[in-house]
Amino acid sequence: MITNIECYVAEQQLFSSKAFGPGMRTKGLVEHIKKELDEIEADPTDLNEWIDVIILSLDGYWRHGGTPAGLLQLMAEKLERNKQRRWPDWRTMTEGEPIEHVR
Repeated sequence: MITNIECYVAEQQLFSSKAFGPGMRTKGLVEHIKKELDEIEADPTDLNEWIDVIILSLDGYWRHGGTPAGLLQLMAEKLERNKQRRWPDWRTMTEGEPIEHVR
């Protein structure tokens, strides 16, 4: 079992390259993510569907230049940016509204 995110991304890259070929595959990935999001809407408690979105996102990440070693750094940087942003009070939002930072 893979226990390290960098090893996971490297292993996924090897599998995905062999199974789905080279290239960015942007449109195909986006369309596949949309299908998975429909499945999540149908059953939000199906954790496998959430995992499918994560896997597809990671596929897009490396296909567009991301490296296994850089993944956690970029995620941590994004979290820090989000922590510095102003956010609306979530209590004023409905369940169906996206909560985006104040621009």
